[in-house]
Order: sequence, then C-alpha cells, then structure tokens
Amino acid sequence: MTIATRVQKHRAKLRAQGLRPVQLWVPNTKDPAFIAECRRQSRLVSESEKNDVEIEKFMDAAWLDMCKNEEWTY
Repeated sequence: MTIATRVQKHRAKLRAQGLRPVQLWVPNTKDPAFIAECRRQSRLVSESEKNDVEIEKFMDAAWLDMCKNEEWTY
C-alpha cells in the first residue's frame, strides 16, 4: 500500500467520523521580520511595566501561587 493510499484511507475514516480537514496558516517564527516584531512588542511591554507597581505585585503573587505546586520550583 502506498503512502498516498494510506493517507487517503485515513482521511476517509476521519470524514466518516464527521470530521473535516482545516488548513491553518501561522506566522513563520524563523522570519527575521517576525522576530523583530516580537522584540519590538516585548520592549514596549517591558517599558510600560517598569513603573507599574501593581503589575509587579500581581506577577509576584502569581509566581508564588505556582510555586506552591510541588512540580514547580524556583
């Protein structure tokens, strides 16, 4: 049985189960423009939070809450 035949059979089985194929496009995370945009947005967030005492308290509380779980360590 060829790969194409197996794929066709598998897709037919999924369709028989009431499923349908969906094509999903996502950003190319290796694209230099994407990386630059991520860095730009990160810098903006970092700058906006520098003097925000409330967000700092929230982040500390969230971290401590996560650390109560034995699976998380710090």
